This record gives sequence, structure tokens and C-alpha cells, in this order.
Amino acid sequence: MKKSALHTLLIGCLFLTLVANAQKSKERPNILFCIADDASMKSFGAYGDTFVNTPTIDGLAKEGVVFNNAYNGNPKCSPARACILTGKYSWQLKEAADHNGRFPSEFKTYPQLLANEGYNVGFSGKGWGPGVYDTADNPAGPEYNSIKITPPYESISNIDYAANFGAFLNEKGEEKPFCFWLGAKEPHRAYELDSWKKAGRELKEAVVPPFYPDNDIVRGDLLDYANEVEWYDTQVGKAIQILREKGLLENTMIVVTSDHGMPFPRVKGQIYEEGFHIPLIVYWKGKIYPGRTVNDFVSFSDLAPTFMAVVGAKPRRQMTGGSLIKQLFSPKSGQIDPARDHVLLGKERHDVGRSDQDGTDLSYPVRAIRNDSLLYVHNIKPKRWPVGNPEYGFLNCDGSPTKTYLTDLKPGDKEYFFFEMNFDKRPEHELYNIQEDPHCINNLADLPEYAVQIKKLRTQMETELMAQGDPRTLGNGDIFDNYIYYGKRLDYKTGERISPLNYVKQDE
Repeated sequence: MKKSALHTLLIGCLFLTLVANAQKSKERPNILFCIADDASMKSFGAYGDTFVNTPTIDGLAKEGVVFNNAYNGNPKCSPARACILTGKYSWQLKEAADHNGRFPSEFKTYPQLLANEGYNVGFSGKGWGPGVYDTADNPAGPEYNSIKITPPYESISNIDYAANFGAFLNEKGEEKPFCFWLGAKEPHRAYELDSWKKAGRELKEAVVPPFYPDNDIVRGDLLDYANEVEWYDTQVGKAIQILREKGLLENTMIVVTSDHGMPFPRVKGQIYEEGFHIPLIVYWKGKIYPGRTVNDFVSFSDLAPTFMAVVGAKPRRQMTGGSLIKQLFSPKSGQIDPARDHVLLGKERHDVGRSDQDGTDLSYPVRAIRNDSLLYVHNIKPKRWPVGNPEYGFLNCDGSPTKTYLTDLKPGDKEYFFFEMNFDKRPEHELYNIQEDPHCINNLADLPEYAVQIKKLRTQMETELMAQGDPRTLGNGDIFDNYIYYGKRLDYKTGERISPLNYVKQDE
């Protein structure tokens, strides 16, 4: 037998052993789901060179599987997290498709379903949100946030996520398996200004994306952000140590991700590569063949059905995503399922601060399709401001030194094109060659040679969206503008913020 054939045979046998161990184990697996708040995929060493140090998560990647093409479906906190919890695509989530909306109680979450299967469930830090929900517990489960810590920087939450996870385990005991959501509130803004100096960093360490000017303000902002990503990595490491000390590590599947990209202009909340392309790393000792990378296109909506499958629960019709069991248990790297060659993306209303002659509190609806080489974006209402109206402060972009620098630029300034790239209105159609232009700088949509590809991509995208019941594609998209926004609403006459309570009273 040739050496290559023998190697293939051995790999196949190992794969069958891993699958058998996973499926026939008398102990149902535990699940530790770790999610950062606003951390870009490229901020983790497992995805290439970065100025951010994430040794714990990088170690999990070396011993687990790294998904190279994982996407959130909608690049804002609450809709992205709703996709994770329900197994549904963003445009199927009704009110939860909007940021800061209401989580419909008709949608069951995987923590609720696993609790029905006999699992102990809970969360620490940030679960689903921001928004309101009708259930007694957060959609991510019962809350464990009582244990506090003195953080290294003023802006970091004082919730000790790992210690609260340990308290959850102590309270629940080990008779039942657990499913725990460790939701760091970092690196969400605001940051302690110049915390990078306290950390002993140097401005030259930062890597500045080409859609920002390279100056000390932006570099310092990026380094302050890096400190908070590293805090997330530290907390994941402490949680793993707790599992190790309790002898639970070997039967626990650990999933590491982030809800969307970093809280900077043109990233968070925007349909560009860094906004919706997220990290996804899965570690499961003895069950997952280690050191693998998977190129299949996967989405947040695939996680809930995966968790259900992993614990041996029946699939739920509500979940329109697909299980990743095949990708997890394969012994191979690369493309596992040829059918997973693209992903759909979208957004509706994120934050208020957008109005025109059609009304106020409007969405900026977008649908997009991303395959191995191209990203096609359809900005459905291109006359609206994509990041919110300028007179209201571009409210779909978190306040930051970088934002202030960019919005202070004026026409005629040498760097004004950076403002246009980050905040100006956008054409209806955008097309980017991701292999050659990963930062989505050069829009190819107006070039005649790409007309056929755009037509093909749009047809594919809209055909699938209609099959999934997307109200926007079916002509009823204004429903997303009419859902209540439960954050602090903008008074368009005075420019002041109105409390959610007053807003609800006004509309009801």
C-alpha cells in the first residue's frame, strides 16, 4: 500500500473513532459558548498576524478547528445574537431583526430548548441585547453577574465573567450537563483614553486599515481597543482553567466567537468584510480532530442547530440554519461541503438618527451575498444616509477619537476622502473582489465587465431570500421601520434623546 493511501486510511479510521466517541458517549457534552462584544476576526492571532495578543484563544485554535469563512448575518449586537440563539436568519427575526428591538417570545432559544433536555443553562456578562424580551430570563439564560472584579482599565466591566461561570458550576453541581454563555462586554466602547500607555504599548505596534488615515489618534484608539480584546482572551483562559480544575475540560465543547467587527467607523454595523466576517473557533478534546481549518461558508444561524445536534436533541423546525456536525467531525481541512460556497447577509434598522421625507427612525436596508471571491451589496434605499444623518451625529457609529477625527474633516481637506469612505452616501450596487481587495475599497459595480456577475449574484441572492420569506425582498420591507426602537430615541425636533419609557408611552 502506498504511503499516501495508508495515511488516508489512518485518517479515516481516526475520524470514525472520533465520531463514534462523540455519538456513543454516555455523558452528554457540556457547552461553553464564549462571545466577545465588538471584536474583529483579524484581532485574533489564529487568523493571521495582529498587534493584539490572544494566546488562550490561539491555543484553542491549534487544538481545535478554525472556521475561515464564518459570518454573523447582520453586523450589529442584538440581531447577530438573535441569529445565534434562534438558528434563524436575520430577516426572519421580525422585531429582533432591528437593533434595540423586542425579542419575539414565539422564537425558542437553544438555551431554553437545552434546559428542556435536562441541561443547566446560564450566562454571564452580556447575553442577548440591547433590547427587551418577554421571558423571565434573558434569551441567553438565567443571569450570573453578581461576582465583581477590579478591572485593569476604567472602561472594562467589573463583572468577573469567569468567576461567575465558576459560581454557576458550583451552584448547579455536576449531575447534569451544562450550557453556559460567557458574554464579555469587551471590547465594546467606551475605552479609557490612552490606556495603551498604561499597558506599556507603543504607537508603532498598531496596524491601521487603509480606510483610515495613519496618525497618532487612530493608532492610539486601536491600541486602546487591543487592550480590551486581550481582556476577553484572559477571561476565556480563566474559564478554561476552572474547567480543568473541575475535571470537566475533556467533555466540554468550547466555542469562541465575536458578534461583529470592532466599534470603529466602516466596521461595526456596516456591510463590509470586517464588519460581518467573524472569528469562529471550536475546541473539543478527543472529539474534534485538532489543528484543522475549514473553508465552508457558515453563519451564526448554524450554531443553534449544531448545539442541538451535538447533544442528541431533535432538530427544531424553527431553525433554518444547518448543523455543522459534518464540519466539526471531519478529519480534513479545507472545503468539507461543496454546497457551502456562499453566505447571505443583511441589515435593517440599527440605531435611530436617520430621517427623510418618508419619515423618521428609518432603517438602512441592505442585502448582500458573499462567495469565495466576490461580495455583492445591494443598498436598497441609497438616498438615505448609511450611518445615520449627519445633523444627528452619524448615530450608527460609536463615538470615538477615530470618528471625531474623520467627521471633523471638511471638503477640500487633503484627507476628506476618508470621511467620504466612512460616512458618505453609497451607490445602490457595490461589488468587491475580496481576494484582491479584502478591505472593500474599490467598487467594481459600474464596470461593464462585471455586469453579468452582478446580475447572477443578485438573482441567486433574491431567489434564496424569497424562499426564506424575507419581507424586504417580498416587497413588505417597511415593516422593519415600524417596529418600536427601545433604546433612547432621538427627538428630531430638539435633537435630544428621549427615554425608552417615554417613547413607548408616546407610541402606545
